[in-house]
Amino acid sequence: MAVREILTVPDPRLREVSKEVAAVTDETRALMDDMLETMYAAPGIGLAAIQIGVPERIIVMDLADKHEEPQPRYFVNPRIIDPSEDVAPYEEGCLSVPDAFEELDRPARCRVEYLDYEGRPQVLEAKGLLATCIQHEMDHLEGILFIDHLSRLKRERILKRLKREAKAKAAEKPEKPAKKPSLPFLAAE
Repeated sequence: MAVREILTVPDPRLREVSKEVAAVTDETRALMDDMLETMYAAPGIGLAAIQIGVPERIIVMDLADKHEEPQPRYFVNPRIIDPSEDVAPYEEGCLSVPDAFEELDRPARCRVEYLDYEGRPQVLEAKGLLATCIQHEMDHLEGILFIDHLSRLKRERILKRLKREAKAKAAEKPEKPAKKPSLPFLAAE
């Protein structure tokens, strides 16, 4: 297992629509293991494969409290069916949109069809935070970020701040010293 880099806005790969996974293989499971380790290291509660640059319809999540044993969940080719009419507000954040949190309304309940870690078909009845997290991560599979659900003003304010922080971070990095030209007569000594 390995911790991978999480893409952040404005990386254009986050806008890609992810492709169906043909079959759950050892390679798929290794990817899900890396995703889970990356999510835990971040730390976060959910991660879509596209967030580490892999445009496949795979999500991992773990909603266990930090005082509980880990409860990892794996979703391959998830599909939401029967979202409820009633909505629930949750404050959402995203590993790909660092340090931005806003309250969003999403369907309070939904059912999800998916393949599990072993490739077996499953149906999950989700409500509360689980329903919100699944919907948030599934948006990633369609190239949608949670900030896309915000007003234009809020979204632009967040993007402007992230751009400013990225610029400041880039300015902090020391430039690599220029290589000294090699002098042929010194190399022979």
